[in-house]
Amino acid sequence: MADNTYDAIVIGSGISGGWAAKELTEKGLKTIMLERGRNVEHVKDYINATKGPWEFPHHGGRTIKMINEYPVLKRDYPLSETNLDFWVNEKESPYTEIKRFDWYRGYHVGGRSLTWGRQSYRWSDIAFEANAKDGIAIDWPIRYKDIAPWYSHAEKFAGIAGNREGLAQLPDGEFLPAMEMNCVEKDLVARVNAHYGSKRIIMGRTANATTNLQGRTSCQYRNKCSLGCPFGSYFSTQSSTLPAAMATGNLTLRPWSIVKEIIYDKNTKKAKGVRIVDAENNQTYDYFAKIIFVNASALNSTWVLMNSATDIWPGGLGSASGELGHNLMDHHFRCGARGNAEGYDDKYYYGRRPTGPYIPQFRNVFGDKRDYLRGFGYQGGASRAGWNREIAEMNIGGELKDALSEPGNWSIGFTAFGEILPYHENKVTLDKNTKDKWGLPVLAIDAEIKENEIKMRKDMMADAKEMLEIGGMKDVKTFDSGYGMGQGIHEMGTARMGKDPKTSVLNKNNQVWDALNVFVTDGACMTSANCVNPSLTYMALTARAVDFAVGELKKQNL
Repeated sequence: MADNTYDAIVIGSGISGGWAAKELTEKGLKTIMLERGRNVEHVKDYINATKGPWEFPHHGGRTIKMINEYPVLKRDYPLSETNLDFWVNEKESPYTEIKRFDWYRGYHVGGRSLTWGRQSYRWSDIAFEANAKDGIAIDWPIRYKDIAPWYSHAEKFAGIAGNREGLAQLPDGEFLPAMEMNCVEKDLVARVNAHYGSKRIIMGRTANATTNLQGRTSCQYRNKCSLGCPFGSYFSTQSSTLPAAMATGNLTLRPWSIVKEIIYDKNTKKAKGVRIVDAENNQTYDYFAKIIFVNASALNSTWVLMNSATDIWPGGLGSASGELGHNLMDHHFRCGARGNAEGYDDKYYYGRRPTGPYIPQFRNVFGDKRDYLRGFGYQGGASRAGWNREIAEMNIGGELKDALSEPGNWSIGFTAFGEILPYHENKVTLDKNTKDKWGLPVLAIDAEIKENEIKMRKDMMADAKEMLEIGGMKDVKTFDSGYGMGQGIHEMGTARMGKDPKTSVLNKNNQVWDALNVFVTDGACMTSANCVNPSLTYMALTARAVDFAVGELKKQNL
């Protein structure tokens, strides 16, 4: 086999790219995984993972210099000195905001699998059928039964902690033992669930191992996940899929490899390889393979397609339907309610748990009807104020020290995550007038939430307040911190799946209609957004597509 020829190419090394590499190599295919950024080695490169806040020059905060150099990242919580290396250099890799879009990217091996929130939920047919039922966009080409076995496949390997709840809108899975609620949460849940006569609140399902799993140590309750986990407790490319792929002897990992385009052969109507720009020396190299998996994260995967085969399709590979780049989605959030819990001052909890209770969708399901489409879920939990709280009346001296040696008041809050509809006009295009460090055109992003989502936010706050008050909480107040499209860090759409090449970019097996040996299985493929975190669905779709691709390869259909 020539040095630049493989059985398969994987573009990107994040959650879905890692899964593609694992599945392809375990099925015997010689695979190269191309990552545009630096290598990050498990444990060795988690340089801040074991530091205390006092060991950072600015106690884990942000500096004026950081704020100036990261004008997008500064808009929300990700900007801090604790894990700055896990976020993209915005000056080297700019993008154009036609409307505000907060694009938080990680360009390195592992991508955002090192910084994701790890909430892991299956989709039900309520979600897969929603577009058809509502007459919105196009119908999904698959249903729950098509992906259910692959959810199981992904869960068993990734390690999802959770409980079996029997909820129609949130199917059960293959779970490790769930993490426990604390005393305030248990009391709140008992009251709320009794009031509504249903499991309104459950424990969140998270990709943090609660038992030792495949060489990974169970969660240590440090809640430093976004710094990289040296114990391998949470699922990431580095802790899970990359070691599995490497163990086969079939994987080549090439960092610093910016995929410029997919090389399309108009005679065979297939892709034959990819062209990269080496991010360190600016040289161009070609790699060839029988199948290509595009997993660069939703918007970058679409960028690759748009920049490919433009001599045949001006809009790029996969653009024949006119849908490439359109139907951009996210989850809108940053609103809900919070309150205080009284009568628990003699109680505390163990460690720093990396998840909390979850409230699945209850609006616009099971006969409920609102003046907007779709729904939302909540993430949140209860805790006690710690040593870093402000005590206005004791701001210096021994009294302050004594006060801070004891935990503060209990409080509890829930933040809602709502579905954004797949609007055709929410889109990305190539801005050929603006170039990145390597002279490549950047993406222009033009997207916003609309009246449907704005109406939903009223319920997202009011319902949270109602549940907290029913649960016995005091001084309950709603909040809306404002939402900028993209802040959910759940970019979806722009290369959607569908049943018809005239209205979609991909078919039911995640193949690009215009080149059937090219597969897209990250967030770009999504036809709607649901209101749950999407990464588990990317894992399942990727494993499913690899199984199909290898089968077709053996039949010589690709």
